[in-house]
Amino acid sequence: MTTYARDERAALCDLLDQLGPDAATLCEGWRTADLAAHLVLREHRPDAAAGILGGPLAHHTEKVQQAMRAKTPYPLLVQTIRNGPPRLSLFGIPGMDERANFAEYFVHLEDVRRAQPAWEPRKLDGRLADALWGQLSRARLLLRKVPVGIEFARDDEQQGGSQHPVRMTVRPHTPVVTVIGGPAELMLWTYGRTGVARVRLEGAEADVAALRQARWGV
Repeated sequence: MTTYARDERAALCDLLDQLGPDAATLCEGWRTADLAAHLVLREHRPDAAAGILGGPLAHHTEKVQQAMRAKTPYPLLVQTIRNGPPRLSLFGIPGMDERANFAEYFVHLEDVRRAQPAWEPRKLDGRLADALWGQLSRARLLLRKVPVGIEFARDDEQQGGSQHPVRMTVRPHTPVVTVIGGPAELMLWTYGRTGVARVRLEGAEADVAALRQARWGV
């Protein structure tokens, strides 16, 4: 069965194959080979994946990723990603790939796309845009430490026919800043890709300034 996670995975692998191991990404300090090694580690090395988000195991995670990048041929890294997660893994549980990997692969595909010259946003069909909008309810976890409340306002061309609400409160706190954009742009902004996410911020000048200075993301 085709899922959005599989579609984004396949599109990312196609782009990684096209660009090769040394192309730029939006992930600080990473080329495409580093990103490929990260994704393989995440799904195939649970002993090392525990440090992906930092903490006491972060150094071990970094060492494993660097060794994987150095010792594994780049085409094999990409093919391993393309093959999907191992069946006997957390990501192999039925339905888990879509829940855990849809946003992951969407964002990383854009990490590669938007690091290349003359990039433009993808034209998303309405179902994919709606699926991304549905994923944004998880933003409250990533944005829990920002200094203001956050409301999302959807302004993409699909919103008129969507069954989803146009606005979503993701951090109930005062004062509030409204972040306006299409679901794809809001997703990238949520994951800390603020430099390339095409969104607008509305609120009191001081609150918007405080949000612009904050740091978060994955």
